[in-house]
Amino acid sequence: MSATAGQAQGERGLAERLGLKPGQVVQEIGWDEDSDEELRQSIEELTGNELVDEDSEDVVDVVLLWWRDGDGDLFDALSDAMTGLADGGQIWVLTPKVGREGHVEPSDIGEDATTAGLAQTSSVSAARDWSGTRLVAPKGRR
Repeated sequence: MSATAGQAQGERGLAERLGLKPGQVVQEIGWDEDSDEELRQSIEELTGNELVDEDSEDVVDVVLLWWRDGDGDLFDALSDAMTGLADGGQIWVLTPKVGREGHVEPSDIGEDATTAGLAQTSSVSAARDWSGTRLVAPKGRR
């Protein structure tokens, strides 16, 4: 296997950890210089679409929410993220891992998600410095 093929496989692997599929439209909210570029590129490669920015009014399949302690009110951010989310869509809250600047406690995510009417379904190591928490509308509300 060539280095390029191995790199491409690794990049697809990052996006696949999030359960993303080809053709999905992914909106990115909260990008900053500390966001993981490898993860972002893997998402674009796997889905075949560029990431949609937070000002887009299009309906999206997935919202990628980069969130750090001190970014504001997570409930408000989740509520805003849900406005353009397709039925059956999902929100991935990406937070710095434990010990990194800006780390957010999983219990804080869970509380705000529940208040926003979302259910936490899984957590993954999304990238080298980032954890991901998958949120969806409960089945009865989809």
